[in-house]
Amino acid sequence: MASFPSGATIVTTSDAEGAWWGFTASSFCSVSMDPPLVLTCLANTAQCFPAFAAADRWNIHVLQHRHADLAMRFATRGAAKFDGAGFEADPDGLPLLDGVSIALRCTAYSKVDGGDHLVLIGHVEDVAMGDELPFVYFRRKFHPLPVGDDADKADKADKAAVPRINGREAVPEQLVPGAVVIELDLGWM
Repeated sequence: MASFPSGATIVTTSDAEGAWWGFTASSFCSVSMDPPLVLTCLANTAQCFPAFAAADRWNIHVLQHRHADLAMRFATRGAAKFDGAGFEADPDGLPLLDGVSIALRCTAYSKVDGGDHLVLIGHVEDVAMGDELPFVYFRRKFHPLPVGDDADKADKADKAAVPRINGREAVPEQLVPGAVVIELDLGWM
């Protein structure tokens, strides 16, 4: 799965005593638009597993490239995850990080046994959108998304690198039979 690019998130909650817990997850996706549902997965062996297994609420933060160190900290067992990280309590007392690409406040919709992981399905109650683009986790490294001039250069490079089949320029149908471009509208995001 390391060769499948994905975003990176930090998922946070608090336990019954008010202690904050969190983990880094690249397994995150939209499940439903009506009602607005998202999912993320947590390893059953994670130190924060008991807190999330009992949680009624959690926050999901879609990270930007400047959060790479924080993502690594939240992926490290035993790290002092919240120390100096800039989290503040949301109205429910859960840790919330400002300045992320997207912050989702969720209530528990469902929790599903996923083998060695717990699948957390959250009902999105509130969305905050940041100004900066998220980054991508690919082959065990974080990568920024190209923007501005970088995006133009990447686009030109893509166009210059025309795929060929048997020495001739390939058309999209030859590359992926029946290929269709789909634009997603996640209306609640």
